[in-house]
Amino acid sequence: MINVIHKNNLIDEMVIKNEEMEVHVLNMGCTIKNIFVKDKEDKERDVVLGYDDVLDYMCYDGYLGACVGRVANRIRHGRFTLDGKDYQLPINNGPNAIHGGLKGFSYRLFDYTLGDDLVDFSYLSPNGEEGYPGELDLHVIYRLEGSKLTIDYYAKTSKKTLINLTNHSYFNLNGKASPVGDHLLKVKASRYACVDGDGLVTGEIKDVKNTPFDFTKEKAIKEALKQDDSQIKIARGLDHPFLFDDKKDQVSLYSKDSGIVMTVSTSLPQAQIYTANYLDGRIGKYHEAMNAQEAVCVETQYMPDAIHLEKDPSVILSPEETYHEMTSYNFTIQ
Repeated sequence: MINVIHKNNLIDEMVIKNEEMEVHVLNMGCTIKNIFVKDKEDKERDVVLGYDDVLDYMCYDGYLGACVGRVANRIRHGRFTLDGKDYQLPINNGPNAIHGGLKGFSYRLFDYTLGDDLVDFSYLSPNGEEGYPGELDLHVIYRLEGSKLTIDYYAKTSKKTLINLTNHSYFNLNGKASPVGDHLLKVKASRYACVDGDGLVTGEIKDVKNTPFDFTKEKAIKEALKQDDSQIKIARGLDHPFLFDDKKDQVSLYSKDSGIVMTVSTSLPQAQIYTANYLDGRIGKYHEAMNAQEAVCVETQYMPDAIHLEKDPSVILSPEETYHEMTSYNFTIQ
């Protein structure tokens, strides 16, 4: 079942609901505003952070719940070269470009069509928008099936361009902004990428063994956060790409408080695991302050700054190709 709530002349809120779950999404930035899941006592909990007033999503940074792109994460100095032509993007994160620019997809209004259990968002990004070449025809499809929310991304371009899309939801399976250190995390990844003081990947890939980044077996997030480790210190917590060893069910997150387990499965090769280190106490839903390390993001994506680090960059999309990637979030009780 799908309902549309017209919030104002700009932003609509779609409610996708079945017997298992209820998901609220906005046509601004394809933003996930609420995910209501039943806990171990059969009570509903809203497991993503966000705002009560939809206009706040236009005013604040942080990308809470949004689809970010054209290119998620950071590009060194906002510069890249394609087919011998140099491009300069807006610098909006220290010395680098991040998450699609000053007005990336997270701040754009999408058209949409409705199905029985899905919302198909679409946006035509013009050639040159935020400095990126090519007209990009983008579809972001949210589908609810039982206890699983799936996001499918499709895109076509008129000329060679870069693309690296992700969803930037801030999850807290307790159902409110609260310290996330007691959440148990498992990541099927034996390697992680190092970052510098600006959060940009350095190109160095390390084995997780004997480091705070070893989540190959389930452990509390706080076990990593409390470690005297240079990478934990430089990022103020976890804010690193984890390179997957498996093709499905790569990440699981569990709250003993609620009994809720979230399993993330994706076609993408890695995820930036981010413990919301820069949340600043702003007021979110239910009039609760949202502070640092009170949520965790699982940003499935290609390698950040791949255009500079990879011989055949995964982020390049040519006109003869169709971009298609998928990420799903399945909620169960333990």
